[in-house]
Amino acid sequence: MRYSGLKVITEGLFGNKGWTRAWRDPAPKAEYDAIIIGGGGHGLATAYYLAKNHGLTNIAVLEKGYLGSGNIGRNTTIVRANYFIPGNSEFYSHSLKLWEGLETELNYNVMHSQRGQVVLFHSDGQRDQQIRRANAIVNQGDDAEIMSVEQLRAEFPYLDYEQTRFPIYGGMMQRRAGTARHDAVAWGYARGADQRGVDLIQNCEVTGIDVENGVVRGVQTTRGPIRAKKVAMIAAGRSGQVAAMAGMRIPVESHIMQAFVTEGLKPVMDAVISYGMGHFYISQSDKGGLVFGGDIDMYASYAARGNLPMVEHVMEAGMTLMPMIGRAKVLRSWGGIMDMTPDGSPIIDKTPIEGLFIDAGWNYGGFKAVPASGWCMAHLMATGQSHEVARRFRLDRFRTGHLLDEEGTGSQHNLH
Repeated sequence: MRYSGLKVITEGLFGNKGWTRAWRDPAPKAEYDAIIIGGGGHGLATAYYLAKNHGLTNIAVLEKGYLGSGNIGRNTTIVRANYFIPGNSEFYSHSLKLWEGLETELNYNVMHSQRGQVVLFHSDGQRDQQIRRANAIVNQGDDAEIMSVEQLRAEFPYLDYEQTRFPIYGGMMQRRAGTARHDAVAWGYARGADQRGVDLIQNCEVTGIDVENGVVRGVQTTRGPIRAKKVAMIAAGRSGQVAAMAGMRIPVESHIMQAFVTEGLKPVMDAVISYGMGHFYISQSDKGGLVFGGDIDMYASYAARGNLPMVEHVMEAGMTLMPMIGRAKVLRSWGGIMDMTPDGSPIIDKTPIEGLFIDAGWNYGGFKAVPASGWCMAHLMATGQSHEVARRFRLDRFRTGHLLDEEGTGSQHNLH
């Protein structure tokens, strides 16, 4: 079934009885050409592009819960391409270009809204750093502009520009950045992969990875063993646990990052705002709720919930930046399990085990990377070679010292 405005009207007139399931619910087969562990955004995108770009359809995506039950549904929905250093900049540029055509590509409304994102700066040093970053972004082929305080006041009058500790000096705006509906992205890729013959198997937890003489042979699951010549570990915050099933210890720690949403409000905020001194970021959803977050909780955990001190920290940053937020009621919060690498950049690579691949370590960048991650991981699995925009996301860079330290804070999880 192809979705369209005419189809919506027709179904509305005839009792909505003609809709079909968005994807099948197949039983797992005994063997596949490739298995993807993880039914989140990255795993589903990888399956979709394996089928679409490379013609590989004998694929299974194994998800221990329901599709999209992990970090793809537990984030603040921001899409941007304002990365600075080589290796990251071209990758996220590629991802943003894919985002811009994603709804047409998938025939699915992922609610991608290019409302813009502004990163505020609060000192001369931060201004210099953001000007340098903006120049690098423009040289990469993406958009960036420096906004004065007067321009910011005209566009965002509700911010506290003269706060005592961190007065606002200006901001860097990327107009093509914005937001998307997180779970709709998973649903769109799931539907597209299913239409191309991929088996999406829910409630199927992987309990072991079979390796013989350094070669992957398949996986053990709660629904029985499944053989495969290629296996991809795309399990976000659970990456370390999944890799351990293959006898691997990977350079990833799992931390919690909390996010919050307020009651629905009238439209007030038409861009994403990032607070340079408070690591606070906020936007307004299509339902009217203010969606915001801050730092990770600074301790390793697999629990999808956070602690109260970080709640207080995020609320303080929000109140400092925009005091009017204090009148809004917070409806709910949630925690995503972040797979943090030592340098704050991801991994898309083969592993030392033949036929075993890894896509992990997305830190703060996982949601915005979904299209390019799937594109590049599919390319790697199909061809055996890294895609040109992901060639620096090597697993062995932590041993060789070729780090991608985007924030310049060094190889310490607690600093990025």
